[in-house]
Amino acid sequence: MKSVSILVPESSVMQAIADPQYLFSAVNNFMTVAGKKPLFDIQLVAVNKEVKLNEGLYSVNVSKLLSEVKDTDLIIIPALFGDLTHAIDKNRALLPWILEQYNKGTEVASLCLGAFLLASTGLLNGKKCSTHWGFQNEFREMFPEVELVDGGIITEEHRIYSSGGANSYWNLLLHLVEKYTDRHTAILASKYFAIDIDRESQATYAIFQGQKNHNDEAIKQAQDYIENNIDEKITIDDLSAEVLLGRRSFERRFKEATNNSVLEYINRVKMEFAKRSFESSRKNINEVMYDVGYTDTKAFRTIFKKITGLTPTEYRNKYNKMPVL
Repeated sequence: MKSVSILVPESSVMQAIADPQYLFSAVNNFMTVAGKKPLFDIQLVAVNKEVKLNEGLYSVNVSKLLSEVKDTDLIIIPALFGDLTHAIDKNRALLPWILEQYNKGTEVASLCLGAFLLASTGLLNGKKCSTHWGFQNEFREMFPEVELVDGGIITEEHRIYSSGGANSYWNLLLHLVEKYTDRHTAILASKYFAIDIDRESQATYAIFQGQKNHNDEAIKQAQDYIENNIDEKITIDDLSAEVLLGRRSFERRFKEATNNSVLEYINRVKMEFAKRSFESSRKNINEVMYDVGYTDTKAFRTIFKKITGLTPTEYRNKYNKMPVL
């Protein structure tokens, strides 16, 4: 039987504790119905027997204290909520235990913003990680040694798993179910919980938030220029001349400040504008394309799909809810 320890940290998201408990319990039930023995021993684990969440609105009584769990096969770290620095500080007591268990061979999975707590152990240094798209800049600032995967739904490296934002963690949980059981059981669980089992990217849902939490005023000026000239065909030479920097120095400083190359940043700003147009207007694809400074339809479609995971037509059909006249 596989031992699954779901941590109950302070400042964590109640649903991100309840959902994995529900899923692994449901899989046990599937196996019982099929005449097999349950596979998972599921336990909620914390420093104290009772953990209050959401300013005391919820109270979780755990199965075992941290000190009582000497060995486990899988640790699940749920999403955190609120001020993440404060949340990490309140849960420092969990970090040595996670490290100890990992060094014994335990697998560790973080759900959504649980990646912040996982990264605080140091286990992610030099490794890949996913987290909520809306907190990627903050994560990079706090944990520069970690290789954050933009738009990733699931990352897996050296017995460490992480998931993207919000409900993306269901895809990681299904991945773990498949790993411990088989594809058939994972598909059964995905149907039971109405989850798209093979979703690979959160890019469709991401809203690009240009990294401006830096002190390079010349790069901020370039970022403002890009955002204020969406309909223009902007080149690197144009931008470097605008901020009075040599091209090579400009490109280096831009990457250091924003974590994007200049061209990546330009494309992401333009595609964000295009997304909003598809969501809120009746403009056709060519009109939107011209609005964001593209004249090559193939290039526009290729870049749009690379960034969002959908074609312009698919994106418009999915998100434009304007009434048909």
